[in-house]
Amino acid sequence: MTSRKKSDNRLIVALDVPDAVSGLDLAQKLGDSVGFYKIGLGMLTGGGLALANELKQEHGKRIFLDMKLFDIGATIEAAVRGLARFDLDFLTVHGDPHVVRAAREGASGSSMKILAVTILTSLDRADLDAALIRDGSIPDLVATRAARAFEAGADGVIASPQEAAMIRALPEAAGRLIVTPGVRPAGAAHGDQKRVATPAQAIADGADHIVVGRPIWMAADPRAAAGAVLAELSAIPGMPHG
Repeated sequence: MTSRKKSDNRLIVALDVPDAVSGLDLAQKLGDSVGFYKIGLGMLTGGGLALANELKQEHGKRIFLDMKLFDIGATIEAAVRGLARFDLDFLTVHGDPHVVRAAREGASGSSMKILAVTILTSLDRADLDAALIRDGSIPDLVATRAARAFEAGADGVIASPQEAAMIRALPEAAGRLIVTPGVRPAGAAHGDQKRVATPAQAIADGADHIVVGRPIWMAADPRAAAGAVLAELSAIPGMPHG
């Protein structure tokens, strides 16, 4: 498994499988068609960091470590400084300004980009009410959190494709990344995602990267499923700026 072929890194495949063995098996099935992978919290105890390092160092893949870190500033800074030693590409933290500032400090001296989580794509207004989050529409809250995260030093944000256009229009978003989970090819099940769009729509609305998981790794032929997403993206000009 190599990355000699130029991959369209606008597609990030989520390795939301139980362990590193399963993740490596999926990456081998996808081969050189995919060059960017997301490894999340669910695989942390299943060898996720080891897999991230192997895919990065031995196979030349780009890695998005989706930890969604949240803690006091000193702890965030220390955690991010440790993770930066793995030479990974993206790391998520919650978008609260104190968290973003600490993460930015921890990543200093490395090329790892800090992406801020605005509001999880599995949540709707009823979920926010239950969590005692202030009143307001989700798009407005996402835009406000994104602007504050950018001001605090975030390299980009994680946001639903339905908010990508609004975020891209923010003055603070110039030169910053927008990464969108909750992307589902036409006809795919939404699962637990409540704010979704197709790959082409997400990119057209301003996303630099889309994250696709279950529609690929649960497919009978994951490589063909990834190929269908890539074919949809190939009709859209341009590549991401990060």
